[in-house]
Amino acid sequence: MANDWKNKASQIIEKVDDSFDLFMQRFRNRFGLYKPLQIVPFRSYGTVNRLYLKGRVLANKGITSAADNDTLLKNLVNMYRRFESDEVRDAQVRINFQGQEHAVITDREGYFVINLEPKTPLQLEDIWHEMEVELVHADISSFEPGIKTEAHVLVPPPDAEYGIISDIDDTIVLTSATDLLKMSQHTFLNNARTRLPFAGVSAFYRSLQLGRNGKRNNPFFYVSSSPWNMYDLLHDFLDVNDIPAGPLLLRDFGLMQNKFFGADHMSHKFKEIQNILLTYPHLNFVLIGDSGQQDAPIYQEVIKKFPGRIICVYIRDVNIEERAQMVTTISEKLKGTVEMLLVKDTATAAKHAADSGLIFHEEVQKVEEQKEIDKSDAPGTATQQAPAPLSKDTKKRA
Repeated sequence: MANDWKNKASQIIEKVDDSFDLFMQRFRNRFGLYKPLQIVPFRSYGTVNRLYLKGRVLANKGITSAADNDTLLKNLVNMYRRFESDEVRDAQVRINFQGQEHAVITDREGYFVINLEPKTPLQLEDIWHEMEVELVHADISSFEPGIKTEAHVLVPPPDAEYGIISDIDDTIVLTSATDLLKMSQHTFLNNARTRLPFAGVSAFYRSLQLGRNGKRNNPFFYVSSSPWNMYDLLHDFLDVNDIPAGPLLLRDFGLMQNKFFGADHMSHKFKEIQNILLTYPHLNFVLIGDSGQQDAPIYQEVIKKFPGRIICVYIRDVNIEERAQMVTTISEKLKGTVEMLLVKDTATAAKHAADSGLIFHEEVQKVEEQKEIDKSDAPGTATQQAPAPLSKDTKKRA
């Protein structure tokens, strides 16, 4: 009964939301209020025979690049611009790849999604493959021809040892997702350079990417409940901190499709992880999350659905006793199948990974050293030093 009421209310809200968006688009058009348009392609993934791409067409609100000395006001204004997005519906987008053109139309929230088959199977010299994305037409007053960008799609090579699926909030970066006030402060008053990772994370993740074959080709996938509106901030956060690039699998944010009542955090993450494992049936995975929300129960369900596919699970302890107890209980249930470790810091996870044959033992020392540097640069918090410029290798990866 409650579900019926919820579904009916959601349908009404969806219609109102759609009508309002359509009205606002026509209003902006009539009075020439649309800013120049942009294409925002999302890092995605695929196989040698099938590539998946998602992106969005939006008005360019002038969100500026992050700097270490940005004021709180500037960070707050940029965050407002992210969430007060002007999406472009029914825009014609063309994807050019291997000399072929693929057309797609944006939906009412400006998203486009396409699954395409390469003309010839991909040669896996690099794990990242570029596509040209062009905005062909949009019924918007500010539309001008020639808007193009590059999209990047990850395809794991056949000699990858394993893949890594990681959460972001309170796993890589301090977010305090269990405390609304603190979470708002971390999220809205910081940027990609001032929201810095937990101590040692970048070194640990690079060691997992390196693996034991020394080729640095183990693929990363980031599954988060953060909204797509945060994509550019999270994309830049990974890059400026030299954390391995990977597809960012976020979720929609708005009133539609039950989102007014709160999208199901657990089902979103489980669905995205399931899609990854189905896409790569011959690749096993390491899962990394935190004890703050539902990562442990989600990963438990993944282990049940895909027996033998999960190598181990690392859960960062966010120092909430009842959450830690939940992880411990699930870990006990999984004994004999998959190790789920509740870890206080990155170095502990790195030591276990080395003992398990996932990374070189020499890498543990690098993680320890990075951890100490990070702590000394941010006393009292688990954050990282100001990032160094990206290496050429990192830029090449995506």
